[in-house]
Amino acid sequence: MRLLYRLPLVITAVAAQYIVDGSSFGHGASLSPNKLSVPGWQLIGEGYMPQLLSDRVILTPPYPGNRRGAIWAESRVSQSEWIAEFDFRATGPERGSGNLQIWYAKEGQAHVGTSSIYTVGKFDGFVLVVDMYGGRGGSVRGFVNDGSVDYKTHPAVDSLAFGHCDFSYRNLGRPSKIQIRQDTHYFEVVIDHMQCFFTDKVRLPPDYSFGISAATPETPDSFEAFKFTLTTLPSTPQQDNQAQKAPTETTLPTLADTLASSFKSQDSQFEDVHNRLQVLAHAMDALYREITKLAKESEGRHQQLLQNSLVTEKLNTMDQKIQTIESIVREHPGQFANLQSILRDSHSKLTVGLPEHMTE
Repeated sequence: MRLLYRLPLVITAVAAQYIVDGSSFGHGASLSPNKLSVPGWQLIGEGYMPQLLSDRVILTPPYPGNRRGAIWAESRVSQSEWIAEFDFRATGPERGSGNLQIWYAKEGQAHVGTSSIYTVGKFDGFVLVVDMYGGRGGSVRGFVNDGSVDYKTHPAVDSLAFGHCDFSYRNLGRPSKIQIRQDTHYFEVVIDHMQCFFTDKVRLPPDYSFGISAATPETPDSFEAFKFTLTTLPSTPQQDNQAQKAPTETTLPTLADTLASSFKSQDSQFEDVHNRLQVLAHAMDALYREITKLAKESEGRHQQLLQNSLVTEKLNTMDQKIQTIESIVREHPGQFANLQSILRDSHSKLTVGLPEHMTE
């Protein structure tokens, strides 16, 4: 009953999240209002300028190779807890290759630009790399740097990854979805709804920027970016500090109902349905975490009760043994008196006889 009582609070808390437009693209009706630029983002390239289409950005072309392209958010992320989702597609010949990077870095456009994990210098932040490393059909790896390590001159950059998984991403004929999640408990990467890696040892600071870069060799893959969305999570630093001071009741916002007649287009209707499904999904995720937490607490209390029961059982056993000994002593007082007398006589004889024996 306690869990069901808290369910509305969990759902309304999740409803407080929203998409950060300044750090997102491709989630609206069109990618670009003027077909020339992406609002809030900068396109840069080396040997090639990324091509902007109606529904995607072509970061690297199918031909020729040895090209670099990137797109960087102009604004910084002010939140500490968020979910970043990126839809991309990689297409190329059988022996084609290249690498795709999702960056969350300080001064990313200036210090990272179109670099890959192998050509970047002393960047400060996080990068998720998608490439053909390991020769297993595709790989996704995570790296962090505090600005002290020069990746370009490092003798073994691949060994610096803190998380990885295999993922065959090439020539699927559809976009793949990468989700990067950071909240108060953990840092997680999910690909096509399957967990790639998970850790509670990484915590990225706010005020960094997101960016996406791609680079290709002589035989290239074409990397296409369809959508990138940054969604905030309901918790804020101010709320966290208040929660640490005292566990008080909090009035959470509710998700307002919307009349069907207010939707003027299929795009707006689809966006509303998408947002509500997303709210529901995150509510279920929060509910699962609450159930897991309660289960752990219950198991801890159960183990404590078992330990207390064992201690009580041992004390009862010792008490029974003591009572048995006391009963024996009470039932045979004469025998113990005789034993005491025998021991006293033996001690006296040893005291007298032992020195005489030693003198002889």
